[in-house]
Amino acid sequence: MSDHIRMNSLYNLGPEPIWRYFEEICEIPRLSKNEDKIRKYLIEFAARHRLESKEDEVGNILIIKPASRGFENKKPIVLQSHMDMVGEKNADNPHNWLEDPIVPYIREEWVAARGTTLGADDGIGIAVQLALLSDSEIRTGRIECLFTVDEESGMTGAINLKPDFFTGRILINLDSEDEGILFIGCAGGMDTLITMDYLPVKVPEGFEAFDISVTGLHGGHSGDEIHKGYANSVKIMTRLLSSLSTQYEALVSRFDGGNLRNAIPREAFATIYANPFFSIEIQKSVSEFSRTMKDEYGTLEPEMKISIRQGTLHGNAMDKESQNRLLSALTACPHGVVSWSKEMENLVETSSNLASVKFIEDNKIRIITTQRSSIESSKHDISSTVEACFRLAGAEVQMTDGYPGWKPNITSEILRVTRESYKRLFGKEPLVRAIHAGLECGLIYEKDRNMDMISFGPTIRGAHTPEEMISIETVRMFWDLLLDVIANIPEEKANQN
Repeated sequence: MSDHIRMNSLYNLGPEPIWRYFEEICEIPRLSKNEDKIRKYLIEFAARHRLESKEDEVGNILIIKPASRGFENKKPIVLQSHMDMVGEKNADNPHNWLEDPIVPYIREEWVAARGTTLGADDGIGIAVQLALLSDSEIRTGRIECLFTVDEESGMTGAINLKPDFFTGRILINLDSEDEGILFIGCAGGMDTLITMDYLPVKVPEGFEAFDISVTGLHGGHSGDEIHKGYANSVKIMTRLLSSLSTQYEALVSRFDGGNLRNAIPREAFATIYANPFFSIEIQKSVSEFSRTMKDEYGTLEPEMKISIRQGTLHGNAMDKESQNRLLSALTACPHGVVSWSKEMENLVETSSNLASVKFIEDNKIRIITTQRSSIESSKHDISSTVEACFRLAGAEVQMTDGYPGWKPNITSEILRVTRESYKRLFGKEPLVRAIHAGLECGLIYEKDRNMDMISFGPTIRGAHTPEEMISIETVRMFWDLLLDVIANIPEEKANQN
C-alpha cells in the first residue's frame, strides 16, 4: 500500500501504534487456513523486538513480554486474538483474497474497507497486542500474547491448543465487537453438512434460459446478528424457485447462494430453463415477488434487489424429482432464532443458519448449515432437525464435532478487575453479557476449567460482510481499558507454610 493512501486513511488516528499495526495487517492476506504470511509477520515482529516466541504444530503463535522490573510478582496474563479473517466481497468485486491487500479508509467516525470485509475481526485484536508488546514504556507483569489460527472456519487452532503452551491462568480474549459490554460466556456451535445427488436431464427443445439474482441484502455474522431478522438470500431464492417451478414447470440448472458457514447469506444466483410461452409471465412473477419481499422486510433490507434477465443455455438441468426434493428440503430447513435464553435477558439461546447452497462437480449439491446454542443438548437437537429435513429428501448428512460453549462465572476475579477499571475510566457501569457467537474461550475453558477469562473489544458493525466497519473512538476506549486492567492485575499470593 502506498504512503499516499496511508496518509489519507489511518495515518493520523490514535492511538497511533494500533492503527499503524492495523494497516500493516491489512496488507497481509490471511483467510482461514491461509495464515502462512501473517504467521511469518508475527515471528519476524517478535525477532525484531527481541521477544521470545514459539509456534505449535498447528500454527498457533505465542509471543512473550517478560515482567517489567518490580512487577515480577504480578499474575501472568494471556491476551488472545485470532490471525484469520472472513473474506467477503460483492460478486462484482475483483479482489483476490490470496494476493490483494485490504484497503481501509475513514468513513466519518468509522474505519471501513473498499468493497470487502475489513478484517477488524480480529485484526484490531492483533494490532492491540503488537502495540502492547512493542512499547517498552508500559510496565506490566508477564504478558503472553496468543495468536490462534483458523478461528473463522472451524476453530482448529483452539481445538488443538495444548494447555501448557502458555503459563498464564488469566485470559483476556480480544475478539468482541461491542464496546461497553464485557462478555463472560458464549454459545457452542457445530456444522451440519449436506450432499445431494441429482440426475442431469436434457433441456426440452426450444426452452429459454433465465438468470435470476438476489443481491443487496444485509447479511451479517450468524451468531451476533441472527436475531435481527435480516433476510437470507438462500431462503428467498428457494421461495422464488419453488413458485416458478410450480407455476411454469421451470427447470433449475444452477443454484449458487451464500459463501461462508458463519455468515448470513447476502447473495444468491440461479439459472432456470422454461418454455418461452411463459417468458412474460415469469418476468412479471419475479417483479411481483420482488415487491412482496420488499414489503415483508421493509426497512430491514432497503437495498434488496431481485432481478431476472435472459440467460444462455449452458448444459443440462436437474431432474424434476431431485429439484422438488431440494426445494422442499430447503424450504423446511430452519433458519434464524430457535429459542431465547431463560436465564439471561435478550440472549439468543439456540439458532440455526442456512449458510450456503452450491452446485458442485459430479452432479452434486453441497449445502452448509451452522447451529449454535448455549445448551449442548439443544445444539444437537436443532442439528437433528436439520438432518431430518435433508435425510427425508434422500441426502447424505454429516455433522461436525463442533466446539463447546463457555459457562459464565459472575464471581470471576478478572471480571471484577475489568468492571472496576471500566467504571473508573468512563464513569459508568459496563454491561455484563454472554454472547451467542462462538469464542475460542469455550475450547480453552474445556481444556482447563481453572482459567479465569473475559472478552471485550471495540465496536465493530457488519462483521463478515463488505459493510464491516470499526468505531474509531471505541478503539481508544478499548486500549485505555486494556492498559488499566493490566495495571490492576493482582499479585500472586505467597505460598503458605
